Amino acid sequence: MVFPMLETERLRLVEIEQSYCQKIYEIFSLDEVTCYYGMNSFTEFGQASRMIESFSKNYFEKKAMRWGIVLKDTNNLVGTIGLNNLQLWSKRSEIGYDLHPRYWGNGYASEAAREIITYGFRDLGLFRIGAITYPENITSCNMLSKLGFQQEGLLRGYIHQGNKQHDALMYSIVRTDVEDIHY
Repeated sequence: MVFPMLETERLRLVEIEQSYCQKIYEIFSLDEVTCYYGMNSFTEFGQASRMIESFSKNYFEKKAMRWGIVLKDTNNLVGTIGLNNLQLWSKRSEIGYDLHPRYWGNGYASEAAREIITYGFRDLGLFRIGAITYPENITSCNMLSKLGFQQEGLLRGYIHQGNKQHDALMYSIVRTDVEDIHY
């Protein structure tokens, strides 16, 4: 099963292989990235390797798809984006993304997300793509709204991180929301 490579104006969305281990470690060892991720920051290099293995395993088991976000002009991996909790039979999934803080504010996450949303609806036949984020993650909430996601509600105590429960906001976009929108 060949992993689908996708492309946008400025980005290549590629399979995350072990050759990207250092970049994955750099991203996920930063508290600024993981504070809204529902996980602790990496403290050892092997965690990045195991994460990449889990991306591959989940893809082959058709449970999730995770792409590396690579800048075309530098060939540098700056983040990841994917479809989690992929349920093809139910025609639904959840989008998730992360970006190295050095690249925040350039529109890379929304550019990659538009491509993943299009791929999910067009190529995978999904009807619904959800997103879960911390209410405090205003940047992510704003990006989801700009992409056409609608806030559905508050999931109380949904995420366990830092030895406590955190609320989360649930967003979704459905195919009928975007049939007339051409990303």
